[in-house]
Amino acid sequence: MYSTDRALVLGAGGLVGMAWMAGLAHGLRREGVDLGAADLTVGTSAGAIVASVLASGQDPEQLAASPRVAGPRPQVDAGRMGEVFAVLGDPGLEPAEARRRVGQIALRDNDPAAEQALLAGRRTVIGTDVWPDRQLLITAVDATTGEAVVWDRDSGVPLVHAVAASSAFPGAAPPVAVHGRWYMDGGLRSGTNADLAAGARTLVVIEPLAHLFPREPLEQELAVAGAHTVVTVAADPASVRAFGSDLYDPAAREASYQAGLRRAGDVGGQLRSAWGAKAEAG
Repeated sequence: MYSTDRALVLGAGGLVGMAWMAGLAHGLRREGVDLGAADLTVGTSAGAIVASVLASGQDPEQLAASPRVAGPRPQVDAGRMGEVFAVLGDPGLEPAEARRRVGQIALRDNDPAAEQALLAGRRTVIGTDVWPDRQLLITAVDATTGEAVVWDRDSGVPLVHAVAASSAFPGAAPPVAVHGRWYMDGGLRSGTNADLAAGARTLVVIEPLAHLFPREPLEQELAVAGAHTVVTVAADPASVRAFGSDLYDPAAREASYQAGLRRAGDVGGQLRSAWGAKAEAG
């Protein structure tokens, strides 16, 4: 029935969510839980960055500090992001149509210089240009059609481009060109995309922004995944306070990372039990 023993899903979260997941993953290593040992890892948006680091065998602690990147950093446009959330919050739009309209907004940010700066920054952050041997899925959305895509090492898409596109939320980062098409944040399809982990016996879902969204969509995705054991880890109130009101605030990065480290102490025991299922199953 199960084609994969252990799957890890890392969701969207902006800059602070990325730092929190990195702190959580590093703290869990101290607790005896190596999330990088997952047989399948699904990364969406900020989760794509952390997923790439973990699946390639690197220490997530490297994400604790802001990297030094040459050139200008992409700037957050609060007005543009407001437009995006207005579209996403329109109950009269089907999800696919909402994504297509968000894509139209994203394509107004089609700036080659900003795109190159984004790619350079993501390359520095993930520390590798090579897809890992472990199975890694990176999600994104076609900015023209609104259709979701899933890339892996056999897709012919450079890892840096996949990660940059997956984490290119309109207003915070420009769309990314891949084979002549433009792509944007995979979180526009789902904050976790946990259904992509179908076939795993044990599924761990890390969702920094669970406090901002209804639970029902994730429950539906988990039903599709059909794992025997499911553990979800969300940000606790202390972590949410560390995030602050701006998910892209560099000043909140260190506090978010430390909050993730502390959260690891809370959930380490539960995850040790779940993550050990592979060895026990023989």
